[in-house]
Amino acid sequence: MEQLPIFLNLSGRAVVLVGKGEAADAKARLIARAGGRIVPEWEDGVTIAFVALDDDDQARAAAQELRARGLLVNVVDRPDLCDFTTPAIVDRAPVTIAIGTGGASAGLAKAVRQRIEALLPARLGALASALHAARDAMKARWPAAADRRRAIDAALASGGALDPLDAEAADKVESWLASDVSAASSRLETIRLASPDPDDLTLRAARLLGEADHIFHPAEVPAAILDRARADAVRHIAEAPPADAPPGLSLWLSPP
Repeated sequence: MEQLPIFLNLSGRAVVLVGKGEAADAKARLIARAGGRIVPEWEDGVTIAFVALDDDDQARAAAQELRARGLLVNVVDRPDLCDFTTPAIVDRAPVTIAIGTGGASAGLAKAVRQRIEALLPARLGALASALHAARDAMKARWPAAADRRRAIDAALASGGALDPLDAEAADKVESWLASDVSAASSRLETIRLASPDPDDLTLRAARLLGEADHIFHPAEVPAAILDRARADAVRHIAEAPPADAPPGLSLWLSPP
């Protein structure tokens, strides 16, 4: 990962925008969509800035001046001058998907965004809102956080009760909670790695890595493979799979 992806809350906050023309207008629309307040120069409380100037020297000078005041700066079409870049965005509010290439190719980011746009239903955001509204009910149904997460994971899986690709999933949250849903018990799956390259993972292996609660693996399994697992999955260095797997989904990664 070459850049840290983050989502900034700009609602009501000032953002510097230097420049005029189509590029500046595009950034202005982006700032406005995020609820930001556009200002033409630094003022107290500003933390980020956009520079949309055609002249290289003017753009560099403006960026340096703003950076000297402690701002993070994006210079349009000049990734080498940027502290951050803006991604291609799939907006299913409150669900937001950002696709970035570190400034390498805006065209590629756009192409990936278009593929995802075609895949995701328009009401995906409504599903997120319905799940948020049901948080208290889910806590009452599954008091243990681990049980609750496993139940939600199962519901959101492909073909599950709340499959995100189902356009009607938002309307099914209440019936899902009322159904006979039980948290998953202990389960151990083995992934036989074909190579140290994470691109060689099968779709099944990638899905299991994204769902597992515990990852058991020999020390020689590459970090690039382990990075495909959930960040909060517990890693265990081991020479063999566990005799008694802990609650939830556990994986044994068999090295190539």
